[in-house]
Order: sequence, then C-alpha cells, then structure tokens
Amino acid sequence: MVGGVSPRTRVIVIGDGAVGLMAVLSARRLGAEPIILMGRHQDRTDRGRQFGATDVVSARGEEGIAEVRQLTGGHGSHVVIEAVGTMPAYRQALGTVRPGGTISRVGVPQYGDAPIGWDSLFRHNIRLAGGPAPVRAYAEELMPDILDGAIEPGKVFDATTDLKGVPAGYQDMADRTSLKVLIKP
Repeated sequence: MVGGVSPRTRVIVIGDGAVGLMAVLSARRLGAEPIILMGRHQDRTDRGRQFGATDVVSARGEEGIAEVRQLTGGHGSHVVIEAVGTMPAYRQALGTVRPGGTISRVGVPQYGDAPIGWDSLFRHNIRLAGGPAPVRAYAEELMPDILDGAIEPGKVFDATTDLKGVPAGYQDMADRTSLKVLIKP
C-alpha cells in the first residue's frame, strides 16, 4: 500500500464500499492495529469487522472527526485511507490524520481541486499519496493467501449476474442495494 501501512500502524479507512473493505483487509494483513472503519451501512461495516476493523465510526463530518480523535486519544491516525473520492471524505481524512501521517487516496477523486497548501498538509508534515492499485505488483504475493483461504477478498461480492444484467448490477451498486456484483458470462 502506498500509505505505508506496517505492523502497529494506526489506520483509518474512510468508506465502506468494496474499495474501503479491501483497504481494511489489506491493513489487517499488513499488521495494522487498530483499524477504524468510517462507514454508515451496517451490513458493510459488519463485513469490515470480519475483515479486521477494530472500530466503526458511522458519524460524518466534524462529528465523525471528533469521534475518531477520541478513539485515537486525540492524536489521529498514522495512515488514513480515503476510499470514497468526494471532498467531504477528503476533509474527513484531513481531520483524522496525525501530524507526520499519510493520507492515501484510493477513491477516484470526483473533484478537481483539494486543499494541499500550508494550512492543510505542509505545516503538519502530512504526506498525500494514492492512485490506482498496481494489482500486478501484489498478485504473486497475494494469490497463495487467497487460494489457501487465509484471506477472502471475494466476500465483497454479494450479487451475481450474467452479461445481460450488467446495467442493472451497476444500478444496484449505485443504489447501495448491492456492494459488488460478480459477472458470470
């Protein structure tokens, strides 16, 4: 992970979608603890707990930031994984990362500009990282764990469709009635 997660790293994952849940699973595999998942959908946050989240914060905005700060003894987190891609999620990341920490943006940004200047990142020595996952770089290491059942990323799939059902599957994911739809031709 470009966020620099390692054993005993405190991690916050913002977003309970498939990307956020994979971030929880990855953080646990890398030895992070605690792992705080910020999400509002109980079926998803329950899955997040199965994947390794130690705490769940359902509040958003300033209330969510305050709750995370309380859980972290006022310090914030070493690594915040922003898996949503919206400006409110980015602001939550800024509010929950500790000085000297890292914000890893893995949610595709749905905005053009974000605060990165003196008051938001620079004076607190906060690193901003992220981008599309280099899947091939991790596949060889992860496949044995997946095949022997040590990790089960396939649990994010909660619906199946054929090729004709793809548009409806995307709509179900947009409507939050499905987490991730598996397509079987």
